[in-house]
Amino acid sequence: MTAAPLLYATGLEVVFPGRRGAPPARAVDGVDLTVGAGEIVALVGESGCGKSTLARALLGLVRPTAGEVGFGGRPLGRTARALKAYRRRAQLVLQDPSGALNPRHTVYEAVAEGPRIHGGARDEGAAVAEALARAGLRPPERFFARYPYELSGGQRQRVVIAGALALEPELLVADEPVASLDASVRGEILALLLRLRDELGLSALVVTHDLGLAWNIADRVAVMYLGRIVECGPAEQVLTAPRHPYTRALLSVLPESASPAVVLTGEPPDPSRIPGGCRFHARCQILASGDADRAGVAGRCRSEDPIVLRGTGAACHWA
Repeated sequence: MTAAPLLYATGLEVVFPGRRGAPPARAVDGVDLTVGAGEIVALVGESGCGKSTLARALLGLVRPTAGEVGFGGRPLGRTARALKAYRRRAQLVLQDPSGALNPRHTVYEAVAEGPRIHGGARDEGAAVAEALARAGLRPPERFFARYPYELSGGQRQRVVIAGALALEPELLVADEPVASLDASVRGEILALLLRLRDELGLSALVVTHDLGLAWNIADRVAVMYLGRIVECGPAEQVLTAPRHPYTRALLSVLPESASPAVVLTGEPPDPSRIPGGCRFHARCQILASGDADRAGVAGRCRSEDPIVLRGTGAACHWA
């Protein structure tokens, strides 16, 4: 029997009302997604596709318009008490560590903030030291009195991760966790996330636009386009044999790719004006090349929305 996922979303929607009479924007549009215990899932896609909104809805920071989020086999409660208890078990790691840390707080105060808010029977100093050590800042006492401006970018990101670890969570949601770091430091932070999974059984949802990052860290990959998951599956399957033309286009521009680069024309459509048919069809290289016509699905691509992807596979008429 397959174990129940640690985190799940079913039919999740987040719709933002339009301003000054504009139509509402469907930032997240019917998403099903799971993260298993001890699993790292990469959520990838272009900027503006809804990744960060989805991540925040999964954490209870954005209220879904429809659908359900569950954790540990139970639907997520919406009361302040239920959300506070949940956020101890599921922690957010932001992209910019400089923005996430209060410049007036020492490292000790930054890491101790979570335990102080949520309470706990453990010794605070020991909890802070253990969290810093697990995040790779050793000896931890050396960093207690430092301020963020005295640290490198990589060290600041480790402090942010330590602040999450101080609550002993089961899940990290990391939104572009290495995007603001130098290339030489990115590998260290990714290796840290893998070590935390292996040593602590920690699960992670890593939000990124970088498929190379997903290749290095993820057990599974979910590809998002215009509010929907359009392809999902084991990382090796999605990244070596992609089925959706959007995934193929994203992979083709990686430096190590053997495929000719696919230049996507135009920007992703406005989520308040989602086109009819497949929402990717106006930018689809398979449709433009005539392959969809030869396969007999071009008409469906232009007029029929593919079914919402549930589980693994690709939401694409051609695939």
